[in-house]
Amino acid sequence: MGKKVADQLVETIEKAGIKRIYAVTGDSLNEVNDAVRRRGTVQWVHVRHEEAGAYAAAAEAELNGIACCAGSSGPGHVHLVNGLYDANRSNASVFAIASTCSSTEFGTQYFQETDTTKLFADCSGYNQLPVTPVQFSRMIQAALQHTIQKKEVAVLGLPGDLAAAKAVEGPTAAFALPTKGIYRPQDSELRRLADMINSSERITIYCGIGARDAHDEVVRLAETIKAPVGYSFKAKMAIQHHNPYEIGMTGLLGLPSAYASMHSSDLLILLGTDFPYESFMPEQCKIAQVDIRPERIGRRAKVDLALGGDVKDTLEALFPMIRAKENDDFLMGQLQVYEKVKEHMVTLAEKKGGDCTIAPEFVTALIDKLADEDAIFTVDTGMCCVWGARLLGATGKREMLGSFNHGSMANAMPMAIGAAFARPGQQVVALCGDGGISMLLGDLATIVQYKLPVKLVVFDNRALGMVKLEMEVAGLPDWQTDMYNPDFAAVAKAMGMEGYSVSAPAEVEGVLRKAFAAEGPALVRVCTDPNALAMPPKIEFDQMKGFAISMAKLILAGRGEDVWETARSNIKHIWGIL
Repeated sequence: MGKKVADQLVETIEKAGIKRIYAVTGDSLNEVNDAVRRRGTVQWVHVRHEEAGAYAAAAEAELNGIACCAGSSGPGHVHLVNGLYDANRSNASVFAIASTCSSTEFGTQYFQETDTTKLFADCSGYNQLPVTPVQFSRMIQAALQHTIQKKEVAVLGLPGDLAAAKAVEGPTAAFALPTKGIYRPQDSELRRLADMINSSERITIYCGIGARDAHDEVVRLAETIKAPVGYSFKAKMAIQHHNPYEIGMTGLLGLPSAYASMHSSDLLILLGTDFPYESFMPEQCKIAQVDIRPERIGRRAKVDLALGGDVKDTLEALFPMIRAKENDDFLMGQLQVYEKVKEHMVTLAEKKGGDCTIAPEFVTALIDKLADEDAIFTVDTGMCCVWGARLLGATGKREMLGSFNHGSMANAMPMAIGAAFARPGQQVVALCGDGGISMLLGDLATIVQYKLPVKLVVFDNRALGMVKLEMEVAGLPDWQTDMYNPDFAAVAKAMGMEGYSVSAPAEVEGVLRKAFAAEGPALVRVCTDPNALAMPPKIEFDQMKGFAISMAKLILAGRGEDVWETARSNIKHIWGIL
């Protein structure tokens, strides 16, 4: 019969730089599976859940530029959706294969039939369903072109009968054609920004992940105009390192130094950020925003000047237009505030806690100390994000991945799978919540099967910690947030990896060193303090009042034995941040 459409698919994605497909095989995917086996140039990674495969692909795409996952008819499609939502919102170039029932069965409510174009419409930028070989040859090139250039998820439906059909060369380009150009605002727009900078005395720069490739230009701009530099969580590893002007993050996981600086400025320059929390943005100063996607500008803050462009290209063109400033009073003042905040964080990290109430800050500070200079960290949504944001330091070689835009639980472990495949020579450390790792626990077997040397640190606080805090600051008693957990170390051993359990602070460093030194995968379960508190840099009186109300409700409900001590320590922590 010659080359099948499934063979054409494997050949085409290989030439686009895709090295593996994360998938659960079966049914309509079997032809693709067989094509991968026969060609032998693309690896099939057998995950235990398609959601884990989508997260792994998202991580690999963020690190290496492009990746692929697949799901078969019906449930396989639905399982992909959450991970693809995350990838699309993170601007990760993920190509997803959604194999379907035979095209002759469309519209008959056939077994496991789903409408892929409807199902994936809200979590992709390209989403098509070919039914002929010629359509397929054109659509796969378009899908790959889209995901590479637009950095969005591209979903291509693949009916089982089409995958088995004879391949046909279409009339258009057969393979992806990547290209990169220069993108910056017009000179007239740059001169307006330069005028704003030249006429302002108190300037703060705030960077998002769009400034990742412009680290040196950002530092040069800060030095030239004597401006402190804040950044988002996603941008931390790219902007914090070797930056004498950085003042930390703002936002729900951030620190008061960046928040204070932004609100004390007369000009705020937003570089490559789509920071989602408008309540943390100042309203009294002028704001200029540079973004590679101009349609996003102004939707988070009252922007005065919009500039569409790549951050690096834009700053390189801006430098000749701005005057170097001599007065650094504002910059020095903000750096002094940041030093005090860092001193407070060091104090928190030195408090070890007690038996089965180990301080998570202490654990994270040790992870930062022991991890490699080029370690890749993945962090679960929730409290693990807080500790990672505040206590894992950038070196210029480290990476940090998480569900920063979609905010899904259970992302850290599967992202570690993708990171380990993408960068086999680098250490991968996953900071997992007990709630998060419980959701996709089966994919520990994937780590063992492929001998991935991932190090998993499970922060076992026996609760949905962030949800508990949300309820408390809203004045609600925390309810249904407690977790019954298995012995995660025993589960890890049953899966075939090294497993360790730590309940005493004095044991933490030794066990982490042992786990990090292990040749293969290892899981460390740490029994952490369920009452560890993480408050945002902007603390409202209503939050303080809500916290007090929730404590009172717990006492009235007969749960007051530890409430007073918890409340006392947490309130002291809050005022320490203030």
